[in-house]
Amino acid sequence: MKRRAALFLQGTVVLIGLAALTFLLWEPHLEGRNAHATTFEIYFRDPFLAYVYVGSIPFFVALYRAFKLFGQVRQNGKFTRATLEALRSIRRCAITLLGFVAGAVVIILVFGDKDDRPPGLFMSCLAILASSSIAVVAAMLERSLQNALRRAEDIQG
Repeated sequence: MKRRAALFLQGTVVLIGLAALTFLLWEPHLEGRNAHATTFEIYFRDPFLAYVYVGSIPFFVALYRAFKLFGQVRQNGKFTRATLEALRSIRRCAITLLGFVAGAVVIILVFGDKDDRPPGLFMSCLAILASSSIAVVAAMLERSLQNALRRAEDIQG
């Protein structure tokens, strides 16, 4: 992978992280029931919001691992065992995120208002699609890289 491509991907990861963080902090103020609430009421009296913030941790861990992965590729110019571990970590984070989204769906269905269910379920479906796609791609890349590293070790040894 070229150094410029890896640097571009690192920049993209940073922008995605900043956009997600901005959305997580900004959106609760716009929500219908929180439109006129104080900051304390928004962040400390809404257990679902706390669940969303805890559930976002695997997303940010995966972004951090992707940033480090592209940094390693940029420095070395090749894929290594550390790259393989980063892909495993990203896959695990995507699967964990799927679990959190599934839990959010249950919370929305059981405790959510009738009006909150359709958009909540639609957004959950989008998150499930994105997380499962990332998990599948990471698993495929992990398997391909593992086979390539194994072949390289066989040739050297």
